[in-house]
Amino acid sequence: MRTWSTPALVVLCATGAVLLGGTALFLAALFLHSAPSNALSQEYRAELDAVVYPEFEQNWRLFAPNPLQQNVTVDARVQTIAVDGTVTTREWAGLTAGDIAAVRGNPAPSHVDQNLLRRAWDFYDSTHTEQQGTGSRAVLAEQYLKRTALQRLGPAEPGLRLFQVQLRVGTAELAPPAWSREQVDTAPKYRELPWWPVGEADLRGLW
Repeated sequence: MRTWSTPALVVLCATGAVLLGGTALFLAALFLHSAPSNALSQEYRAELDAVVYPEFEQNWRLFAPNPLQQNVTVDARVQTIAVDGTVTTREWAGLTAGDIAAVRGNPAPSHVDQNLLRRAWDFYDSTHTEQQGTGSRAVLAEQYLKRTALQRLGPAEPGLRLFQVQLRVGTAELAPPAWSREQVDTAPKYRELPWWPVGEADLRGLW
């Protein structure tokens, strides 16, 4: 029977304590963030937001009185610039379509493929109007959505540099069931976001 030395046991116990403590703190932060407003959540709002946003944002849309009844698709395109200054605009790429293709037929699909792009758009949409961002998280939401799109699109070809990226969001109402008399326009409506410049910081660690 193998026995552990005292230093090894100390390291294992310390590591386990740190992991358990970190997990407990993280779950506590999620609970306080999702729970009704109270003295603790109000006092530590900035710290809770830093832990939760943007990757772990919580919402109740699935159980809301009016759950989502739309299909939302996100497309993106980039402009590349050559060493001689020539700028080329690429075709639109269906980011949502790519995620759906990665999930379809997979019995154990990736959580990232299912939710990362959708949550990035929800985060952006909740912090922006048609004209501009609102609130302290607007810049973070824009950066998060931009990096998510760039990660999906991949690096530029050799000799070219990514110059700008643009996103387009299509929203289509779900068709009512056959027995319903409700008339719904199911044609998609598109919203194009402005071109965002792409810098080195936007690309760091993506691929």
